[in-house]
Amino acid sequence: MEVILKKDVKGTGKAGDIVKVSDGFARNRLIPSGDAVEATEANKKMMERQNAKRLEQLAQDKADAEALAAKLSKDQIILKTKVGEGGRLFGSITSMDIADAIKEQTGEEIDKRKVVLDKPIKETGVFDVEVKLFTDVSAKVEIKVEGSKED
Repeated sequence: MEVILKKDVKGTGKAGDIVKVSDGFARNRLIPSGDAVEATEANKKMMERQNAKRLEQLAQDKADAEALAAKLSKDQIILKTKVGEGGRLFGSITSMDIADAIKEQTGEEIDKRKVVLDKPIKETGVFDVEVKLFTDVSAKVEIKVEGSKED
């Protein structure tokens, strides 16, 4: 029997695949659990429409991410913090601080896990930080860390 998988099924296939399985496995396990539907012509057409809609949404999300990358790449994000001797920071600038500063200065919500820092920033200066926005889409954001002396 041919079925269309709605979810990934270990040892059988991934969601959206049309696979041939035994009648008993399909009727007793896959269809009752909602993991698959029978591969009729109507169901195949429905799956094709869903796949086309999903691909269209992915293309839109990627275009939005590329536009955001262009916007972030031209802006400079300024972070102000307290410093001690020699321009060393008290503490460090983390990905969460950078994500908060981007939201505050540009209005764009960025998840802190998308900010790529090799190590926390511990001194003043200008740094290029990568922000991964989507699969194969990332932006180089210029971060300027300014300090004020502790009184």
